[in-house]
Amino acid sequence: MLNGLRNLANVSAWRSFDHDAYRFGAGYDLSEMDKCIEIIKGIKAFEEILEQDVIDIKELQKLAFNGVPDDKGLRSLVWRILLHYVPKEKSSRESTLFKKRQLYKQFIDEIIVSPGGPADHPLNISPDSSWSTYFKDNEVLLQIDKDVRRLCPDISFFQSATEFPCLEIVNSNGVKRLHKRVEQSVLKYSTLERRGLGVAKLSNEIRRSESITTGDYAPLNEGCEAHWEVVERMLFLYAKLNPGQGYVQGMNEIIGPIYHTFAIDANKEYREHAEADCFFCFTNLMAEIRDFFIRTLDEAESGINYMMSKLSECVKRNDRVVWDRMERQELRPQYYSFRWLTLLLSQEFSLPDVERFWDSLFADPHRFNFLIYICCAMILLVRDDLLSGDFASNVKLLQNFPPMDVSLILNKAVDISTR
Repeated sequence: MLNGLRNLANVSAWRSFDHDAYRFGAGYDLSEMDKCIEIIKGIKAFEEILEQDVIDIKELQKLAFNGVPDDKGLRSLVWRILLHYVPKEKSSRESTLFKKRQLYKQFIDEIIVSPGGPADHPLNISPDSSWSTYFKDNEVLLQIDKDVRRLCPDISFFQSATEFPCLEIVNSNGVKRLHKRVEQSVLKYSTLERRGLGVAKLSNEIRRSESITTGDYAPLNEGCEAHWEVVERMLFLYAKLNPGQGYVQGMNEIIGPIYHTFAIDANKEYREHAEADCFFCFTNLMAEIRDFFIRTLDEAESGINYMMSKLSECVKRNDRVVWDRMERQELRPQYYSFRWLTLLLSQEFSLPDVERFWDSLFADPHRFNFLIYICCAMILLVRDDLLSGDFASNVKLLQNFPPMDVSLILNKAVDISTR
């Protein structure tokens, strides 16, 4: 059996296996070897489904719901499929990816442009002026720039250089580098108008600033670019292509885990096109959750208030004692779950944990019902603290959810979903 396992030396779990301890009877825990075998079986199961001429989406969802292995870029490919970017027909995959990636390159060429021309100048007040568009775009870009410079500060990934920078951008002598546009000494920019709790939307009010303070991450030199700069470009293009919604603060937390997953893919080709693929997957995901970010749809079935009411009802059904306690304290879901639901838990847990949660969320055929069960599980798992705490301590507890084993939360959520 060991000889057979050695052939799978590229599996991370097997790499960490203590061969010598096992070989010489040093009391190795066989349960850990069993875990290695289970991981290997799981990888094989995914590979068999993904190699089908036409992928069985229901079977893929069942597998992915229980977690997608990090090995061999499986999560990256599975997410591309579950987010309706890569077709289930294997024969169409290559042509679809080629067309989409070419389209994204076209977006960069046509949308990230320098203003000006023979008949145009910065003082031209015409709404059709390229300079007018340029300054208006900068209002949005300022907020994007601030947000992406603080993306996932607990890891170094977004500050590090991308392996595949956009050469047209990084070799433009700074002309097309978006961060350059918000590092000027004076720049018109938008203030923020609160839209509920935790998410803000750009308003039309314009202010002037004598200096623009940059965020935590520094841009890289000409010829290179950091991952946060790539995310900034994707969000800017999304805002330009979706003027009805534009950019809303918090979208950076949605695109971040997707881009990270794609950019660390074991497949070099997929890493090279992580930006384009991420952009379209993010766009598809936003088409499903964009109502969370639109205030006028808060009460709709796809809106955030409706989701929060569903969470409250779920808690009431599964633990009336906790629900009564929260009701007496007037501890409304708006005080803690707005961010949980809107940002798909991306700010409550570490990035690896978020990616594991998203395996299940993306595999949920009734997206995003399982998100409600996860949030309910989080509340019930801290019930003792909630029952003994006052309003202030309970708000603090839920707004700063304590570290907890992801599998514990997911198992509890599955239990709730089957009641």
